[in-house]
Amino acid sequence: MSIHIEAQAGQIADKILLPGDPLRAQFIAENFLEDAQCFNRVRGMLGFTGTYKGERVSVMGTGMGMPSISIYARELIVDYGVKTLIRVGTAGGLQTDVHVRDLVLAQAAATNSNIIRNDWPQYDFPQTADFTLLDKAYHISKDLGLTTHVGTVLSSDVFYSNYADKNIALGEWGVKAVEMEAAALYYTAAQHQVKALALMTISDSLVHPEEDTSAKERETTFTDMMTVGLETLLGN
Repeated sequence: MSIHIEAQAGQIADKILLPGDPLRAQFIAENFLEDAQCFNRVRGMLGFTGTYKGERVSVMGTGMGMPSISIYARELIVDYGVKTLIRVGTAGGLQTDVHVRDLVLAQAAATNSNIIRNDWPQYDFPQTADFTLLDKAYHISKDLGLTTHVGTVLSSDVFYSNYADKNIALGEWGVKAVEMEAAALYYTAAQHQVKALALMTISDSLVHPEEDTSAKERETTFTDMMTVGLETLLGN
């Protein structure tokens, strides 16, 4: 057991999907995995292990924000030997051609967080995806006919920010979407030499405010992202 995960040794697969919402983790386990067994209920952060197309796969919630995903990602890697981690979360679109329900693959993650800067004050340490996972997920999504964008996202420490106009301006500079976890996931993966990818569904838009989804929709209807994430895990 680790501090925040009650699983015993061997209960977590070496490849895992990481939705922010623990109820989305439960939805994935119940609708995509066979013989899924719950390995964690600590703090309500549900985690499950089962099989997908014959391969052993886990899924677990991470909560919201970079401090939260940093805790769970580190414990999964260090205490349970997880080697491949894919975030399956939501994001807000920052470009006019990025619409609700489109997929975004985070090739890189800019951030306004000090988590990384505290360790490397003299550098702008780049947060990047594992290329093999990124390439595989892109081709899977295109083969499925899904509208998919690849590029930089913004991992923000603040949801209700006082500088939304600055975030929108980043979209004009090529940033696809804003979310709250990818940079920390990529940084944790880099520290421990494992593979990570952030795959998001656009749930709302800062430039198309009329486009939005409900909490229930975000929990249960973003199945394209779940399929791409699981298919990308196969063989890794």
